[in-house]
Amino acid sequence: MQVDADLHIHSRYSKAVSKAMTIPNLAENARFKGLGVVGTGDILNPRWEGELLRYTEKVDEGTYERNGIRFILTAEIEDNRRVHHVLIFPSISAVREMRKELKKYSGDIETEGRPRVGLSAAEIAEMANELGILIGPAHAFTPWTSLYKEYDSLKEAYGNAKIHFLELGLSADSEMADRIKAHHPLTYLSNSDAHSPMPHRLGREFNRFEVKEVTFEEIRKAILKRGGRKIVLNAGLDPRLGKYHLTACSRCYTKYSLEEARAFRWKCPKCGGRIKKGVHDRILELADTEERPEDRPPYLHLAPLAEIIAMVIGKGVETKAVRVIWERFLKEFRSEIRVLVDVPLESLAEVHEEVAKAVWAYREGKLIVIPGGGGKYGEIRLPEEIRKAGIEDLEAIEVEVPKEEYQPRQTSLMKFLRPK
Repeated sequence: MQVDADLHIHSRYSKAVSKAMTIPNLAENARFKGLGVVGTGDILNPRWEGELLRYTEKVDEGTYERNGIRFILTAEIEDNRRVHHVLIFPSISAVREMRKELKKYSGDIETEGRPRVGLSAAEIAEMANELGILIGPAHAFTPWTSLYKEYDSLKEAYGNAKIHFLELGLSADSEMADRIKAHHPLTYLSNSDAHSPMPHRLGREFNRFEVKEVTFEEIRKAILKRGGRKIVLNAGLDPRLGKYHLTACSRCYTKYSLEEARAFRWKCPKCGGRIKKGVHDRILELADTEERPEDRPPYLHLAPLAEIIAMVIGKGVETKAVRVIWERFLKEFRSEIRVLVDVPLESLAEVHEEVAKAVWAYREGKLIVIPGGGGKYGEIRLPEEIRKAGIEDLEAIEVEVPKEEYQPRQTSLMKFLRPK
């Protein structure tokens, strides 16, 4: 069976996170999104653990359920060099044991959702390995709190400790990450890092797992590529839409080449703000191969449905007008992921023809993308040729999308549509 999972989110106990991030809200919005599995996030926080146990039922070791949505125990922690790591726990007992050990090195583990720990990446990984906890770098390439912000290699960060996956983050995809050969044995996770339960945040990146049943143990086997379990699809933002894709000023968002940023000594000449190195440039610095592993699943570039609707009708993503159209699609097709990935164009057009054309354009890589950088998300625009065309004419249209230094390849949907 196949199930879609978003394994990295946050709770209302983390800083700068919506107070609406509760277990009931997560379960409800995960169903709207089309997710079958959600990582708990922040499970090292004892109050969040208490809420999980109050609002869910235990299905299996490390697996909990509310209203048909399965929850897997996950957390994110920050090490002594401000690098973030994702942890996936086999059981509540492992969570409590890890909390007990980390408390010796952390002053906020019982109050903060994402605790700071006075240990190195290697020391945290070794501790996780001893307790059977899966670990990998969170949003590995972003210019804040990430592996490649502080280190030039996995080995430099983790030493001889074993890691089990690498989280891509919103500004990178599989193709970009595979430019570094040391990543080839690792499973990639594409997760939302959501701070809000709204469907344009929760599940904006997800993983499609091939498992026998929806439990922690099956998810673990898939991440480790054992027993035929595996990830068959990573899906998420076109990396150009990520906040840190290109090198840019973090105040006025003016974009710069790497050479310009160095010449300006990382200070924006327009406003005096700090220039942040983009993920695209950082990966090019580290790239050492053009090869890709044969078992790497395809990566599907998607935008949240609400953002596509907002683009089409020219309204804000959280306005009532966008919500009304979004709800019409959900009423007809049950989940956002089905709308974005699985439902035929003609069926989408019966609900809203203009939105259907935009979804088709995104599937085919024919939307215009204005890349993000410096902390500002990129933007999507629908080419006029597609906006003016009828549904029956789309396949014949040749759209000249502006070429950029990095133009991600879109994989044909037919290779991985959900089995009917």
